[in-house]
Amino acid sequence: MTIAEKILARAASRTSVKPGEVVTAKIDVAMSHENADVVLRAFREIGLDKVWDPERIVILFDHRIPAESEKTAITHQRIRNFVAEQGIEHFYDLKEGICHQVLPESGLSRPGEVMVGTDSHTTTHGAFGTFATGIGATEMAGVWATGELWFTVPASMRINVTGAFRKCVSAKDLILKVIGMLGAAGADYRSVEFRGTTITSMTIASRMVLTNLSMEMGAKVAFCIPDDKTIAYVRERTREEFTVLLPDGDAVYADEIEVDVSDLASMVACPHSVDNVKPVSEVAGARIDQALIGSCTNGRLEDLAIAAEVLYGKRVAAGVRLLVIPASRRVYLEAVQKGYVEVFLRAGGLVLNPGCGPCLGAHQGLLAPGEVCISTTNRNFKGRMGSPESSVYLASPATVACSAIAGAITEPAPGSGQ
Repeated sequence: MTIAEKILARAASRTSVKPGEVVTAKIDVAMSHENADVVLRAFREIGLDKVWDPERIVILFDHRIPAESEKTAITHQRIRNFVAEQGIEHFYDLKEGICHQVLPESGLSRPGEVMVGTDSHTTTHGAFGTFATGIGATEMAGVWATGELWFTVPASMRINVTGAFRKCVSAKDLILKVIGMLGAAGADYRSVEFRGTTITSMTIASRMVLTNLSMEMGAKVAFCIPDDKTIAYVRERTREEFTVLLPDGDAVYADEIEVDVSDLASMVACPHSVDNVKPVSEVAGARIDQALIGSCTNGRLEDLAIAAEVLYGKRVAAGVRLLVIPASRRVYLEAVQKGYVEVFLRAGGLVLNPGCGPCLGAHQGLLAPGEVCISTTNRNFKGRMGSPESSVYLASPATVACSAIAGAITEPAPGSGQ
């Protein structure tokens, strides 16, 4: 069996499962952010007084923090009251950061387990060997009630990645390249396994970039095969026991793709689709109004380190707004300690509180008609970050930082500070 099949078999108390079968699986972790309010309404309609297991439910605020409107403030208040009523232990109020960073930091993303979240980029947690997928609010209400959910076992595809990245090229460029190759539906309802020497050499943070953006090619779940790095990371952060499940050597895959990154260039997803991918060199010189470094895709410490290296001693171009958003409070603190925040401020950037804000067009940096942003986020649909007449390009932290300095989309080069 593949890793997805093994995890679902365990969760369904089955010895084996096959793609296309429908199984009912026990849920290990159920996560919601502010949309827990919608889940709550559906849960109330079920008529139960108590959730199935308050220790397995995780709720946090990250999309609209601090509250940007009275409506959001009321939503936060209602959820806080529910958390207190139910005795939900794993509640992270607005000070902690983005769900897909906070859960791994807190030891809640564990190999071999099933995690569901009312956020489409829950696939991120597959970097830890977790079967992690996004679900709807009504489905989550059912999980809160029963602790179970049915799944159709996904077929699996394997992406073997080899070679060493050139300087200034990173995991973001790799996953954009793969999405461009496969298309927005190229992995539709598939389990994607990233493996190979390149993946083994990657940091945990870089692996999270791959599993995060796999959702943008339709993946149901995505995995980086757990190894010693994975186990060490998780064991440092949890006392819970977990079982590492690995794919069998004779597992059957619907597709297998080979990617060599040795000659991979810096890539960019052009408006208005994540699979509209081109080398940065093909769009270099396009003007920008805003540059954004952050999000659940690229707001981790290594991303801020790359950006700080590029920006050190330089200034953001006149007329360009540089926004930097650490993925969590812990990342923010480390960035302060290492001097990255000072670099951003001296360069003319604005460092915001950890959260999702402008990525989903909620607040903290929306675009006016005709404006252009280059961003490390994960979606660039029309109107995603403000006006439907604005445009968003997606790129790596190195590309975004270089573009902020130049005032136009710019390909990073070894001499650019990297």
